[in-house]
Amino acid sequence: MKRKISIIGSTGSIGTQALEVIEKLQDKFEIIALAGGHNKELLAKQAEKFKPKYTCLGEEGLEKICSDKENDIILVACSGKIGLKPTFTAIRNGIDIALANKETLVMAGDIVMAEAKKYGVQIIPVDSEHCAIHQCIKDINQVEKLIITASGGPFLKKSIEDMKNATVEQALAHPRWNMGKKITVDSATLMNKGLEIIEAHHLFGFDYDKIDVVIHPQSIVHSAIEYKDGSVIAQIGLPSMHIPIQYAITYPERFEGIKSKSFSFSEIARLDFEKPDFEKFPTLKLAYDMGKLGGTATVCLNAANEEAVFAFLDGKIKLYDIYKITKKMCDEHKVIQNPTIDEIFAVDKEVRQLTKCLVGQHQ
Repeated sequence: MKRKISIIGSTGSIGTQALEVIEKLQDKFEIIALAGGHNKELLAKQAEKFKPKYTCLGEEGLEKICSDKENDIILVACSGKIGLKPTFTAIRNGIDIALANKETLVMAGDIVMAEAKKYGVQIIPVDSEHCAIHQCIKDINQVEKLIITASGGPFLKKSIEDMKNATVEQALAHPRWNMGKKITVDSATLMNKGLEIIEAHHLFGFDYDKIDVVIHPQSIVHSAIEYKDGSVIAQIGLPSMHIPIQYAITYPERFEGIKSKSFSFSEIARLDFEKPDFEKFPTLKLAYDMGKLGGTATVCLNAANEEAVFAFLDGKIKLYDIYKITKKMCDEHKVIQNPTIDEIFAVDKEVRQLTKCLVGQHQ
């Protein structure tokens, strides 16, 4: 029997790669719905090719898609806060989630995970790092520590001065991964790793002091776990998002897929690891700090960073200003502990408005 799936964000980087995975496994899936962002032409081509029951463009229609209990699983592959409400809707309708949207857990991780437990819904991570951890864990009660790897991005071997003077083109020149512009800039500043730490905290229930980050430029080891007896188990593979996407949407089964081939250890010349430089990448420490504060601290972090990244991409500020602006917003934010969903969205809106004003002062 085919697994019935809908994709929120089908026209984005993760969504398009997911459709490539599904095309290879077309005898395993039936697409119920496709939801795109602003690319009307691409969504139309996808609809013609995969023939979903319905499609939608933008936010309208997402509630309907995520309320359709015909779905076995929904891939939430959109970026930004737009992914939060559809995820809630799907969970409350008992539909499993393949989650590629960072903001859902960064903004409302406590609520999302509690709702998933309440409704018996599985949340399978799509991010390669969290997917790797998910694959490594057999008994979470025996795990001592999570180890998240980071490529280091395009500025790993550059100086702080190089980063301060970096162009948009340089920030978008990621050496390993093909991603959207926003997450690629986050990779350049290591904020993406900070957001992944917060996600891991919620997904796996680990304290921040037991979530480490290690720089691994080759992106072959996608993450690892350390058990209480000192044993370390890592998940390795080629740096391709097709593999974690396929894992998430086919879990717990595995099939030969678009990127399936025998992994050759002998072809890997070397694997390097080093500690992250918190002075060079201060956003990483900021994410740890906001995660430990909890409540709406991570909402503020996410909103301020996102608006600052957009400003950088528009040429309004420099790369290092992203950290300065985000740090200032976090320092001035009055944290609400145990916020409601309405409070989360209110804080998100307010922080974005204030961040835009602060961006204007930097120009």
